[in-house]
Amino acid sequence: MTKTLRLAFISALIGWIGLSSASAQENSPRDDPKFQRVEPFQVFDNLYYVGAKWVSAWVLETDQGLILFDSLYGELTDIAIDGIRDLGMDPDDIRYLIVSHAHFDHIGGARRIQDEFGAVVVMTEEDWQMTDEPAIYREYPKPIRHLTATHGGTLNLGREKLTFMKTPGHTPGVLSTSFTVYDNGYPHAAVMFGGAGLNFEGVERTQMYLDSIAFLRSLDGVEVNIPNHEGSGAVFERLEALSTREKDEPHPFVDPEGWTNWLEELEAAAQEKMIEERANR
Repeated sequence: MTKTLRLAFISALIGWIGLSSASAQENSPRDDPKFQRVEPFQVFDNLYYVGAKWVSAWVLETDQGLILFDSLYGELTDIAIDGIRDLGMDPDDIRYLIVSHAHFDHIGGARRIQDEFGAVVVMTEEDWQMTDEPAIYREYPKPIRHLTATHGGTLNLGREKLTFMKTPGHTPGVLSTSFTVYDNGYPHAAVMFGGAGLNFEGVERTQMYLDSIAFLRSLDGVEVNIPNHEGSGAVFERLEALSTREKDEPHPFVDPEGWTNWLEELEAAAQEKMIEERANR
């Protein structure tokens, strides 16, 4: 991991830790659609960024429709919807909405995506259950229960295949997803870790998180990190490199070493958290 990417990771980690207080302030810059709006962009042949500055949303394009990863929330959901249109696609073609976990910034616009575009929402059972309880940080329109993802389960749409992995910790049912992205037709193995933040409490949850990191580290051949918060993958920094990429240069998002190093950083931070949690018992 380069020094710049390492600093981006540390910055993101601090942001996650402060989520419980900062995101609860409804008028913060994080909620301002003008401040948060960024131009959508294509990253791979079949994958596009349609997220905001601080929280991500991605669209996987298939020959049978679109798969949206996370919905953003409130007025920020307009950023994702507008981004899909700006990229020449139609939000009415959203077939599935994959929700990485049931915190407002990822699920808050899910009901709207259901109601306006008929998308099927996919989430783990544990996080579906979270929608039946008072929200942790901020209330949001609760989506209608649709599909439940299971560990090792798959979703096929057209020629694309997604594999689901339950990686609890950040929430009890964090959903991570693996799929294939293409760079000028060349395939690369991509993974979205659905919940990297450490803004939770308790020894049990911390152990869940550590177990999830160990599982992700055991995966073979992961080349691309698809983060659900910009800072956990230096999205905009990599975009800048992508925009100036010369022919035959490597794709800046294809970074297997970066994926491994990032998981090591997360594991080290979680181990420190475990020491604190045990001390506070």
